[in-house]
Amino acid sequence: MTEELKQKLDSLTPQPGVYQFKDTGGEVLYVGKAKRLNQRVRSYFQNAADHTGKILALVRKIADVEVIITDSEAEALILENNLIKKFRPRYNILYRDDKSYPYICVTAEDRPRVFPTRTIVRDGSRYYGPYDHVGKMKLMLETIRKAFQLCTCACSSRMIDRSKGLPKWGRCFEDYFENCSGELHIEEYGARLDQVTRLLNGRTKELIRDLKLEMEELAEALQFEQASNVRDGMLALKRFSEKMKMVTPDGLDRDVFALDSDWDENIACGVLLQIREGKLVGKYHRYLKNIEGRTDGMLLQAFMEDYYTGELSGVIPDEVCCSHDLHNDEPLFEYLWQKRGKKVPIIKPQRGEKAQIVQMAGSNARMLLKEWLLEKMKADQGRIPHSVQALKRDLNLQRLPRRIECFDISNFQGAYTVASLVCFVDAQPRKSSYKRFHVRGVDGPDDFASMREVIGRHYRRVKKEGGQIPDLIVVDGGKGQLSSAVSALQEAGMGSDVPVIGLAKRLEEVFYPGSRDPVMIPKTSSSLKLLQRIRDEAHRFAIQFHRDVRSRKTFRSELEEIPGIGKKTADKLLKQYGSILEIMHQDIPELKKITGEKAAKAVHAHFRKEERQ
Repeated sequence: MTEELKQKLDSLTPQPGVYQFKDTGGEVLYVGKAKRLNQRVRSYFQNAADHTGKILALVRKIADVEVIITDSEAEALILENNLIKKFRPRYNILYRDDKSYPYICVTAEDRPRVFPTRTIVRDGSRYYGPYDHVGKMKLMLETIRKAFQLCTCACSSRMIDRSKGLPKWGRCFEDYFENCSGELHIEEYGARLDQVTRLLNGRTKELIRDLKLEMEELAEALQFEQASNVRDGMLALKRFSEKMKMVTPDGLDRDVFALDSDWDENIACGVLLQIREGKLVGKYHRYLKNIEGRTDGMLLQAFMEDYYTGELSGVIPDEVCCSHDLHNDEPLFEYLWQKRGKKVPIIKPQRGEKAQIVQMAGSNARMLLKEWLLEKMKADQGRIPHSVQALKRDLNLQRLPRRIECFDISNFQGAYTVASLVCFVDAQPRKSSYKRFHVRGVDGPDDFASMREVIGRHYRRVKKEGGQIPDLIVVDGGKGQLSSAVSALQEAGMGSDVPVIGLAKRLEEVFYPGSRDPVMIPKTSSSLKLLQRIRDEAHRFAIQFHRDVRSRKTFRSELEEIPGIGKKTADKLLKQYGSILEIMHQDIPELKKITGEKAAKAVHAHFRKEERQ
């Protein structure tokens, strides 16, 4: 960290706002929001042992930070989403759509047009949808034509104001089918358009009630033809309403969000079910990529925030239901409150009808994600790297080793023994599947026993939870490590389901189970280079974890020397601040938040004493 960046971090305000991390070239790497900017931004540079690989990679590239202070978390939420859409930073969650959805557009012209479109133009027009099926959109357009005699084709701008003497451009196509009322006074056109937008916003029951009153008033005034037209419109709305599925009898407006994720493929699918007046009127979904290091709750929150701060949110409902607990729902809650004018509960229902609707949304998310993965698998069939194909040939494997998992053990003079697992898919690291292990049941420097413990623990869990089985397992070492791995796999109930090899460092020899002599793959072979790259990555990951463990235990030992500080308190301090140096820089009020006043004074006094010495 440069001195300039450190000064910026020290001068950050505790107010809400948005922060942007930039690299040396000024490119925006990440955009985030915070309730307290100083705490949130500094947290990236503290407690490195608890960060994911992705966050650590981000922190290494940060050269500058820019903050924008806002009046509230709700304002920060809107600004964050706008900046993400503007810069598309590589470390933020990004969105992708599998298709261009159809919408119904109401333009911002003096005489707004109503028509279907798949293109969103940010010119002030309002967009309703998206519609997951064209048939649903066509039903809505048909209802607009029949209920309000309003044109829904591109020529709808011909509804002109006679008072201005503007010419009519020709007969409307819909007019031939008596679905268009032709020229209208601007006042009448505006009134009908208001009814259309109420329908598009899901206010069907309210519209039917108002039209019934209007029909009765016209009949009392002996305007029977107009009353008949209103009656026809009311009947069209009733037929439309009957086709909508009732899902909640209370008749409230709800947005129901659910999410399903695939961490191996680094993608998730968010689904929204739109319920208006108790009826399911629409479904919307988006795929979220670049999800490494996030929880399902964080991903669902990002999906919801992107939807509500975008152009498509439409009506703010009475209630929002979620499939997961959100990471921090305060900014979204405040934003929805401001936009609707009253509180909008955000809940995770546990039982009853609302829980069933959330489950239905979750089923849709799972189905859509499976469809996406299936399409990706089909597309990937012809793009398998040559090194993977060469490895199948050189190792005489029955199937392509597309998913390879590799284990390595690391210790220092028999102490602090740890292990790593790295995963490569189609010759590329899949960091979301990396794992680290503390070796607990082995005394002293015994790599064989350590390998046996770690592989047994991991694959018992994989089998129990239905996790993904690799196409090839690689252990860093020779016949001893390989024998331990084979025994552990048999004990885990995997037997010979997965091929396993040992890769010895000295001569890059490949060992097979039950074979006395190693196999020598040509040094120039792309398959050997792939194995070396995977083995070296496992070694790097294990060494990094081992250093973190050693330094953490060293730091904890130093803290435990302070009177009144035990193991738990030392762990709390290290988890919050990451290093002794950061702890030394804290004052008593800051330390007191973690340890209590007595321990905070003891820690503060200990380091002030060291400084004087």
